[in-house]
Amino acid sequence: MGSSLADTAQEKIKRVYESLTRAERQLAGVILENYPMSGMGSITRLADKASVSTPTVARMVQKLGYSGFPDFQDALRIEVEARFSNPIAKHESWAQSAPEEHILNRFTDSVISNIRQTLANVDPKQFDDLTAMLADESQALYITGGRITHALSEYLHLHMQVIRARVRHIRSTSNAWPHDLLDIQPSDVVLIYDIRRYENSTLRLAEIAKAQGAKIALITDQWQSPISQYADVSLNCRIEAPSAWDSTVAMMLLSETLIAAVQEASWDRTKSRMSTLEDMFDQTKIFRKFV
Repeated sequence: MGSSLADTAQEKIKRVYESLTRAERQLAGVILENYPMSGMGSITRLADKASVSTPTVARMVQKLGYSGFPDFQDALRIEVEARFSNPIAKHESWAQSAPEEHILNRFTDSVISNIRQTLANVDPKQFDDLTAMLADESQALYITGGRITHALSEYLHLHMQVIRARVRHIRSTSNAWPHDLLDIQPSDVVLIYDIRRYENSTLRLAEIAKAQGAKIALITDQWQSPISQYADVSLNCRIEAPSAWDSTVAMMLLSETLIAAVQEASWDRTKSRMSTLEDMFDQTKIFRKFV
């Protein structure tokens, strides 16, 4: 059976992991360790690296829904191409197969599909673990994003500032971001947004923060940023859309859900901080009141 980007091989492995044999789990670990490049060599090479037999490799890829190892590799190649496609290439690929319906409907259908598939693949335990990490005020929270996702990081930062103390926003696109890492202590949390085309500066930021003992939380796309190798918690979101640009609607949905979850996990503290903030707004007359 052929595969598509509707379900990455990585997601399929995670979905069936509990049903795999011990040897297949060993193989899955090797594939995921350097995904997707780990599966691009020969079947014999992959089997040797995982210390399993070639029939084990063949059986596992069939459990994932592929007709055989070549079909599995074809799926990986498609994923690699999708990971690194630039906006012009993305638009050309879309334009050739675009249906005739209006862009409003096509784009909306795509975004709704992204949301459904994102929610279907989010591990509730990982989401709860991330909520607990963000709610724990004993650990400082640093939030950052890349060229496109910095807007999401700023949005999350604004809300987290209201909910809890010790929150800092890092502009990873600035040359000054190493200064922000000076104060990181072991067990502090660094939440990073990173989607294709993955940025070197953001990866380096994660490496340095991890070396300083920070916990790394990652919100990324379905192909997973290289930062995932350092992440304690990682949430994957669907981002494809009929456009030269990716859609971050599913990422925004997860971000707003996290805001709601962290708020509920520490409501007494949040309520007090909100009340104090509203008093400040009244004193400064930032907002107009129609009373």
